[in-house]
Amino acid sequence: MEVKIDPSWKVALNQVFEQRFYENLDAFVRDEYASTKVYPPANELFNSFNHCPINSVKVVILGQDPYHGPGQAHGLSFSVKPGVPFPPSLKNIFKEIESDLGKPIPANGDLTRWADQGVFLLNATLTVRAHEAGSHQKKGWEEFTDEVIRTISEQREHVVFLLWGAYAQKKSALIDGSRHLVLKAPHPSPLSSYRGFFGCKHFSKANDYLAVNGITPIEW
Repeated sequence: MEVKIDPSWKVALNQVFEQRFYENLDAFVRDEYASTKVYPPANELFNSFNHCPINSVKVVILGQDPYHGPGQAHGLSFSVKPGVPFPPSLKNIFKEIESDLGKPIPANGDLTRWADQGVFLLNATLTVRAHEAGSHQKKGWEEFTDEVIRTISEQREHVVFLLWGAYAQKKSALIDGSRHLVLKAPHPSPLSSYRGFFGCKHFSKANDYLAVNGITPIEW
């Protein structure tokens, strides 16, 4: 789609945008935006890319589907805008940061502050119909975001990939583990957070790895 995306990504993904699957995906998503209620708003579709140019990527946090309730999704995985109540998984992420790093739970769930530091908050599927979870899965987004992960792995070094839950962990096949740090844990959702997400210390581990490689750590 001709939605604005940071020029660095336009160059890095140039061949992907020209593939047939992306043309089909583009047509599908355009039609959905024109005919029904879709989240996030079209102007926020590539928020994660626009706040985090490819050369700025330090950490990748992979989600699956955008939030499908009103006012929640704004193009960054797990994030919600100020004033929107914390979804359960995000609340658990903040609890783990508090436990791991001693940082108090913030006043809002807007993770733009992370994205601007180089945390690439990518959902595997970038759009969803209102109130219909998973409605835009298997339409081409997964192929696109797999190419994004592969591109980061190939073009960058010393990136930390945080893969939470079985779905995200499958993406480790796309990542060169000799050039990057891949950390895995159960998903932070209430269903699985107590099986090992709590206590995983991914946030301190990510910062330790960045620091060892001469990269400024993240202010979580």
